Amino acid sequence: MATPAYRDATRLQTSVLAAAEKRLLISMARRLPAWVTSDQLTLLGTLAMVGAGAGYWLSARYPWALLLVVACLGLNWFGDSLDGTLARVRDCQRPRYGYYVDHILDTVGALFVVAGLGLSGHMTPIVAAAVLAAYYMLSIEVFLAASVLKTFRMGFFGFGPTELRILLAIGTLSLFNHARVGIAGRTFLLFDVGGAIAAAGMALFFLVSAARNARALYREEPLIRAS
Repeated sequence: MATPAYRDATRLQTSVLAAAEKRLLISMARRLPAWVTSDQLTLLGTLAMVGAGAGYWLSARYPWALLLVVACLGLNWFGDSLDGTLARVRDCQRPRYGYYVDHILDTVGALFVVAGLGLSGHMTPIVAAAVLAAYYMLSIEVFLAASVLKTFRMGFFGFGPTELRILLAIGTLSLFNHARVGIAGRTFLLFDVGGAIAAAGMALFFLVSAARNARALYREEPLIRAS
């Protein structure tokens, strides 16, 4: 049986804010009261993603719900980023459980957020579907690489989950005044443009990473022809 990815994989955090965020999270984890647990933070992060999706859906009728989305993105960062840090600071890690549950809930949370956008009128369903498909494809590639190459990449070209949350929050606030943008004489939904760029970017990251990892594995396991 292969060695589990969650135990051996090297975490590659190449995002712009990674170093500063790590210091902040460790400091926060050391100050949390003893009754706060990693499971509670994980649940908070998941519920916040559900809340963000609901906020987008509600914003079709109640624009103020966009503020709920931004608040939920902040809560998601707090819960999702801090749960693992808290476990490491307290030396009470559960590698298999944490790895599995955290990423299963991340995929569920992404579904709620993108579905909420697709139902909100701020993003057309076809673009929402493309974003979700690209996200899942990239996630699968990252998880497979963690398993076979023991490298768990948490960012691409300076962008990681935290940077994406910030961009999403900025875009959400922009909907109050700039729900549409003009490009080449045509008008498009702001989140259709952003979603198309995000989907294309994730698809590009998927292709580059998959090609690089396949080449690395081919070199490690070259084809040996029978003589």
